[in-house]
Amino acid sequence: MIKTFFSSLRIIFHLFILVLVYVFYLSRDLPSLERLETFDPAMLSTLYDRNGEVIGEFYIQKRVFVDIEDMPEHLKNAAIASEDKRFYSHWGVDLQSFFRAVVVNISSMSFRQGFSTLSQQLARNLYKEVGFKDSITRKLKEMITAIQIERTYTKDEILEMYLNTVHFGHGTYGAESAAKRFFNKNASDLTIGESAMLVGLLPSPANYSPLRNLNKAIGRRSIVLKLMYNQDFISYQDYMEHNSIVPDNIYYEIPKGKAPYFAEHVRRILEQQDEQLGINIYQDGLKIHTTLDYRLQKIAEDSVMQTLKKNQDEFNRQLFANKEKFSQLAYLSIFDADSVKMMLDGQIELYEELRKELLVQCAFIALDTKTGEILAMIGGRSDYPDEFNRATQALRQPGSVFKPYIYTAAIDNNYPVTTQLLNQPVALYRNNAKGEREKWTPGNYDKSTGGLTTLREGLQKSLNLISVRMVQELVPPRQVKDIAQRMQITTPIRAVDSIALGTSEVKPIEIVASYSTFANKGIYSSPIAITRIEDKYGRIIKEYSIDQKEVLSPETAYMVTNLLQSVVDSGTGGSLRWKYKFRHPAGGKTGTTQNLSDAWFVGFTPNITAGVWYGIDEYSVSLGDGQYGGVAALPAWASFMKNAHNELNISKDDIEVEVKENALSIRSKDKVEEEVESDDGNVIHRGIAKRHFERTFTIADDTVVKGAELKDGLLSVELERIIPEEKKAKLINIK
Repeated sequence: MIKTFFSSLRIIFHLFILVLVYVFYLSRDLPSLERLETFDPAMLSTLYDRNGEVIGEFYIQKRVFVDIEDMPEHLKNAAIASEDKRFYSHWGVDLQSFFRAVVVNISSMSFRQGFSTLSQQLARNLYKEVGFKDSITRKLKEMITAIQIERTYTKDEILEMYLNTVHFGHGTYGAESAAKRFFNKNASDLTIGESAMLVGLLPSPANYSPLRNLNKAIGRRSIVLKLMYNQDFISYQDYMEHNSIVPDNIYYEIPKGKAPYFAEHVRRILEQQDEQLGINIYQDGLKIHTTLDYRLQKIAEDSVMQTLKKNQDEFNRQLFANKEKFSQLAYLSIFDADSVKMMLDGQIELYEELRKELLVQCAFIALDTKTGEILAMIGGRSDYPDEFNRATQALRQPGSVFKPYIYTAAIDNNYPVTTQLLNQPVALYRNNAKGEREKWTPGNYDKSTGGLTTLREGLQKSLNLISVRMVQELVPPRQVKDIAQRMQITTPIRAVDSIALGTSEVKPIEIVASYSTFANKGIYSSPIAITRIEDKYGRIIKEYSIDQKEVLSPETAYMVTNLLQSVVDSGTGGSLRWKYKFRHPAGGKTGTTQNLSDAWFVGFTPNITAGVWYGIDEYSVSLGDGQYGGVAALPAWASFMKNAHNELNISKDDIEVEVKENALSIRSKDKVEEEVESDDGNVIHRGIAKRHFERTFTIADDTVVKGAELKDGLLSVELERIIPEEKKAKLINIK
């Protein structure tokens, strides 16, 4: 008897030693104590606009960390009631659940019953070494790691880590991300029923997702609510109330970034710098502060898409009227004509195979004129998003938008704007696609001709013949190419005669940034998208500075700016004034290419430089007859600029009005710029006046000034007589 006892004891002892050895063996691959003490889950990085509004996120696992104090009590209670009711009493492993699971699994010879505590689930979620495959080895690893976690952290810290790391489905990790995804709210704002529904997802997020099967999700919510009631976390009244609610606030729409093309632009910049900065934009929880102004982004999207719809409608109208062209472009031998028409009218989605030839596309970029900061960016249609950012990647012919570089070269070579050239056809020779010499006779877009014409009038009316003669008689193609490169056009510019018509491809972002140089007195500012990067604790990793250099003399920049202002005031861009009522000081240029494949408008004010482009991705397809830059592109630019300046409260008057009790002072905000020209139009003096313009109006002694407003050069003054209640408004024209 005694012998048998000692034999049994020896066997138990040896088994115990074997278990210890096996546990020690398993422990070698488990996370070290140092790793356990450092809780650092993968966190999404957030993009902010210049005003602090969230505009995008970068992540592999969508997780936002929130403190336990910011989570509602009923969310924590739901997790405990459903997943680990003895959470606060065990030491990482719930022995009662463990022995029950052993009995059930041995009797069924399968893994039918689980016994994972929150700590064990956390161990599995945090550390890859533990694994997910159902096996005894994995369970032992899980238990060992859970015990170590319990020794390292408090219960509240474990609960906080669990609710920030657990997977809720649809790519969301943690309660905050799940609350945003399913209910479009913060975790702190969840109701009892919403918390119960989220926790109910945990056993199988794919099966119980309310986005896929609302009835199953409601069933799981009922189970969790019942458990919360049974464990005294909620009252019977709360249980009945929240169990009876049919959710009507499930957020089915997939959240989209607020400026997707800009966010992708930022991502590509950071992926080139991540090794140098020692960051991972998908896991480090970075705060990326950008230059974008989301207020202007929304205005840009509305303006560009409204004009795009009109351009698409006009394209459709002309396409449907040309049966041969429609049959060719729409592949009517394969696709049904009526179906394609419905697609182009926006009733159903257009086949991907037809988008390159049949969709009017767009690009838009707006920069701060003085700093180059990107204020808004659109790289394509919002209804057919893709990965190709036409604002930064597309290579398109600029057409007449390129002409200011020719005029810049001429002015830089001391040709006055009063220089006259003959507005008559000129015959040139060029190599065709086969390399053969052929005769080329360019003409004006409206087929017009004329006599001697000044350079100013040539740009005002966008006369191709004047541009061609400038390249022939004043500035050779090589000089024009040098000017374009000096103004930071990096795409290959062909120094040939056709440079006069803008036949070398450019990127929209580069030509817009280049235009801002004119309005910034010859100072070029590189486009900048990021202002600073912070880590998840708010510590600055890198601050980005403005990159500027002088590429033109202030005198040359001033004269070209003046020429481009005349385009807007009385040239091809004149509809900005008389039709769209844009009154701010502005300069710009329309652009149209051969075959009407591209329509542009690029221009500036002292505050914003912007450019818009429309075209078909397949360059050989035309936008349609009559779709010139002033028709197809200028309206979007006008709408954006007008609304953007209103949104930013930028006054169109450079004059301040100071109201005193008996006097009114009108004073220019900036020192007046003065220019003296000789009789032949050459500028012989240009400079800044030493004094501000100022004028004072004295009011009668028996009258006081109640208010004044300056609008479009007209000063409206409200006066009040001191004696009996008599008021009147007086207009003083100071133009």
